[in-house]
Amino acid sequence: MLDTYKHKGLRERLVKQLAEKGIKDPKVLAAIGKVPRHGFVESAFSEAAYEDRPLPIGDGQTISQPWTVARQTELLDLKPNLKVLEIGTGSGYQCAILCELGCKVFSVERLRLLHERARNILEDLGYKPRLRLGDGTLGWDMYAPYDRILVTAGSPSIPESFKKQLAVGGKLVIPVGELDQQQMAVVTRVSETEWEIDKKGSFQFVPMIGKQGWSGGQG
Repeated sequence: MLDTYKHKGLRERLVKQLAEKGIKDPKVLAAIGKVPRHGFVESAFSEAAYEDRPLPIGDGQTISQPWTVARQTELLDLKPNLKVLEIGTGSGYQCAILCELGCKVFSVERLRLLHERARNILEDLGYKPRLRLGDGTLGWDMYAPYDRILVTAGSPSIPESFKKQLAVGGKLVIPVGELDQQQMAVVTRVSETEWEIDKKGSFQFVPMIGKQGWSGGQG
């Protein structure tokens, strides 16, 4: 069983840093303060787990910088029991934050090693998202529509699959742009045929690989 009390003081310090950097949602900060990020990184990086920076998790992927996790989560405007689709389970840390906030989480990961590792860690911590191994760029049509969709990798454009699987009134948060830099887009579905897009600053994510993202040969 993962020790959730280890590094409690470091988590509290991280929460303070994120608040100073502009994260305002108290529920998001509380979740960051509770979820043990050190459990989602390789043991060699456990002492750096509460620094505000991304860390490698294998297969060329990273666990996002805590500020980025907090900012994307804040942009989702979450409430308990919302149905949330996460694209890119990765380490499982963002998934845990969503679960901690009381959401019904559905998460897709294309890399088997990360999918299985995240599943084990999340089960160990008592979280119960639905996890799937597959092409995240296609979403997860079986459980659509979703109140919120969160994408944790950079996309060249907004996949039609995400727009179609988003409920009317729902929000999609996705980094869109080039391989080396993206703009964080908040997409709100205002009707069956209309979506509003708001840009929320520059970010840098690993590329979203798949049929409606970057091809496997890029990035």
